[in-house]
Amino acid sequence: MLLNNLWIEKYRPATLSDLCITDETRKIIEGFGKNIPHLLLTSQAGQGKTSLAKIIVQNILDCDYLYINASDENGIDTVREKIISFSRMKSFDGGLKVIILDEVDGFSKPAQDALRNTMEEYSATTRFILTGNYRHKIKPSLQSRCQSLTIRPSLRDCLARCLSILKTENVVVAADQKKLLVELGKLHCPDLRKCINEMQKYCRGGVLNLSKQPDNSGLCATIYDHIVARDSLSLRKYLIENDEIFSSEWEHLLSDLLNFIYKISIDDSKKKAMILTIADHLEKSSRVNDQEINFFACVLNLENVD
Repeated sequence: MLLNNLWIEKYRPATLSDLCITDETRKIIEGFGKNIPHLLLTSQAGQGKTSLAKIIVQNILDCDYLYINASDENGIDTVREKIISFSRMKSFDGGLKVIILDEVDGFSKPAQDALRNTMEEYSATTRFILTGNYRHKIKPSLQSRCQSLTIRPSLRDCLARCLSILKTENVVVAADQKKLLVELGKLHCPDLRKCINEMQKYCRGGVLNLSKQPDNSGLCATIYDHIVARDSLSLRKYLIENDEIFSSEWEHLLSDLLNFIYKISIDDSKKKAMILTIADHLEKSSRVNDQEINFFACVLNLENVD
């Protein structure tokens, strides 16, 4: 087994059947045939949006296409100089061309406005596949011009993919390691890319050697005690200085805190209010740029729950 081989690249899906997507999503894509509409693929990182876009153009359509990382080339000049130029050209076989705009949620507002008109003007010959992590950053006028698909692999599919890779790599997986692999999947799924990266990290000498995932119940008890004491400032300092305890997984720590509060014996009305507060910040976690700040804001709000 060559550990310098990146498994996330070595096992990047090449066909639609390789992708960890729902049967419904697969049927929708197969139903398009060779005449796809404009598509908007959304999910958080590592769930297969870019892989799906490339499979559509390379494997299903086998067409001329242009790939642009819209978070890097995010200005209106990209629309004028690259997108419009490519849209104007005829394809070699006279068929549809496709422009993949990866991470289009990073496109500037003027660029998104210009893209809207371009999608309409060249729709007879050019299709667009837009991908994004944050739907709310994509203008409604663009969303309405696309058929939207949410890409989210299930835990079962993530684990099946991981086990398939281990089998192909001839990695020995003991019975206790299979249980730990499930725990790793629960921690990182639906980010399949992270699941695979973490799994490869613990493969040495052809053997999977995962460690038990950290139990954050003790840490959550400490967090709750600080919340009750309204001592959030010292708590924040402690968590930042000791983030290796929970591997800087702020969003996962929020989930653990919610489960901890659900189990402890406190007034039901207070428990419900605290759970709703945490749930609100878990929902925000898909949009914020800094997960630690989102966690700290949640702690501040929890202090004010009576």
